Amino acid sequence: MFKPLIAALLMSLSTVPAHADEAGSGASRARLAGKALVGQPGPAAVLQTIDGQRIDLASFYGKKPVYLKFWATWCVPCREQMPAFEKSFQQYGDKLAVVAVNAGYSDTEAEVKNYRARSGLHMPIVIDDGALAASLNLRVTPQHIVIGRDGRIRHVGHLHDKELEKALYNAVNERAVAAPLALAPAAAAARAPLKVGDLAQGLPLPAAQGKPRALMFFSPWCESYLRESRPAIAQACQRVREEAQALAATPGIEWMAVASPVWSSDKEVAEFARSKKSRMAMRLDQDGALFNAFGIRQIPSIVLLDRQGRVARVMGPEERGLAQAVQALQVQ
Repeated sequence: MFKPLIAALLMSLSTVPAHADEAGSGASRARLAGKALVGQPGPAAVLQTIDGQRIDLASFYGKKPVYLKFWATWCVPCREQMPAFEKSFQQYGDKLAVVAVNAGYSDTEAEVKNYRARSGLHMPIVIDDGALAASLNLRVTPQHIVIGRDGRIRHVGHLHDKELEKALYNAVNERAVAAPLALAPAAAAARAPLKVGDLAQGLPLPAAQGKPRALMFFSPWCESYLRESRPAIAQACQRVREEAQALAATPGIEWMAVASPVWSSDKEVAEFARSKKSRMAMRLDQDGALFNAFGIRQIPSIVLLDRQGRVARVMGPEERGLAQAVQALQVQ
């Protein structure tokens, strides 16, 4: 799938964006993400499928194990693993609660439904709003989560391998729990995204200096990895970045680029900033707090804040006129 230049930037094992850093391959990133999760209570989240079905994860705890798989339609290893995922769903039937969790990141419901139809998937599918990803420390796609019958997380991984198969088998065959365990705290309901006119406060942002601010939401691998699977998005990432960098050279407005934590590390963001000679400060949104606060589910996106810190405008990947929007913000 990849041109030589792109392939040089990716780890061949997982076919996903991965520079050599503290996380490494997809498997090691998932392992690192799972260190704080394994043995802990599963999330008490209520999900809604793309067909309108309600799934209360906590209702399974004490009764049957749960298998969650985070994925995306643009993710190559996700697509490669889908036949095995469907096989697991068919194999275990009612003995295992299986849910396909689309990460809701640069995907739409229509794209997810189309992919389901083309791939012949039959398990329940939900599209995350960022809340479940935050509670389960999503760092890669795919990311597998196996929750035991007792409601405790047993396995976090990236590959559909013998380790995952063993975790599923053990979860299904472990001894029944006498009663549902109240292990998982109620998941905090996702806050409504800030809208135009709202004051952006209590967020992990540098203190305002009395200037308007512009936030560019992106991923350092967007321009390369999505070049073939989502060429329009890759082109938009490059276009918006170049335009934002040019605008950042002019005084009067503070710029910051905010990277999603999915398939990104601090080191990778810093390397991307150096490679692109960025004039903007770039930072990793470690827990997705900024993406979730502004309801950003598509990259690239721009959020403009006025001098008082209120949301002036949110621009998606297909919107044009960034220079005009910035100019209008400066004269307010």
